[in-house]
Amino acid sequence: MTPAYINRIATSVPPHDVHRPFIDFAEGMLPQGTMRSLFRRMVRMSAIEHRFSFLRPIEGDNGTWRDAEDLYATGRFPGTARRMQVFEKFAPQLAACALNKLGLTTEERARISHVIVTSCTGLYAPGLDYDIVDHLGLDPSVERTMIGFMGCYAAINALKSAHHIVRSVPEAHVLILNLELCSLHMQETQELDQLLSFLLFADGCAACLVSANPAGLCIDSFRALRIPETSHLITWKIREMGFDMHLSGHVPAEISKAMKEVGPQITPGKDPLEIDLWAVHPGGRTILDAVEKGLGLREDSLRSSREVLASFGNMSSATVMFVLKSILKQARSGQQGCAMSFGPGVTAETMLFHAA
Repeated sequence: MTPAYINRIATSVPPHDVHRPFIDFAEGMLPQGTMRSLFRRMVRMSAIEHRFSFLRPIEGDNGTWRDAEDLYATGRFPGTARRMQVFEKFAPQLAACALNKLGLTTEERARISHVIVTSCTGLYAPGLDYDIVDHLGLDPSVERTMIGFMGCYAAINALKSAHHIVRSVPEAHVLILNLELCSLHMQETQELDQLLSFLLFADGCAACLVSANPAGLCIDSFRALRIPETSHLITWKIREMGFDMHLSGHVPAEISKAMKEVGPQITPGKDPLEIDLWAVHPGGRTILDAVEKGLGLREDSLRSSREVLASFGNMSSATVMFVLKSILKQARSGQQGCAMSFGPGVTAETMLFHAA
């Protein structure tokens, strides 16, 4: 069958670094004493230095932070309708930025036959798929697919769909956009577990082109692995006050345990140490530690993932594409790679690839 290749990847984040302002804002929601001290300790251990958002932080007169959109204010956090209005305002802007960076020529735009969009942080119709067609001036007959609410592993599913398309229609050129505005879904809470989840997430977008053109990263195979009896550990549900995420602190331990048990299934016929390039979704420092320990990887195997985590945080479905972009820049022809993302289920979506 015709092999499919990730020819190139472009990424974009909003202009506002909100990591430090968020920490100050979150501390203000916690009572003085043990809770704040524990939160500060977890901040230091997060291995995150920057996270970006469309929300511009403004320092108030009393030294506290608020956002220029006036979305989050103590005692009056927004409902779902307001959050979706803001998604509809900013998502197309971020998408346009990533698409522009992809640098598609007029000839390449004319060849695009399919558009796939992933997002679990917002939706509207006509949606981002239409915005992409209009922004790039694509053929109106282009086939459009929306992959929604699959969480952090949705990008792997989008690549899986593109892989099937190219293998069945060798002349196809598939444009994938992964866009998440995670900062839309912060909740007003004094629950430490919830605030620590918000500490991870940020906004980001990735665009990539997949075709039979033998350049970039060649997609070899996919495998989905569901960890038994963990479906309650990661949940993502629409509620009146936005999208409500639950991310259990037990997830890293379950992932580490599963990696030890199913490692041979992820890299069939190969020892994980034989894989040159690892693109693991940086869901958090403890997630990366769990994969590294569970698979017995070398200490520097997840360097690209850790660098993305430090520089951008967790941008849900877009994040693994940031890691793959980094790997694409440094990969040498013939090197073997494995991409992996985790999400609700708990499910691991994995992809084997090699550098063309």
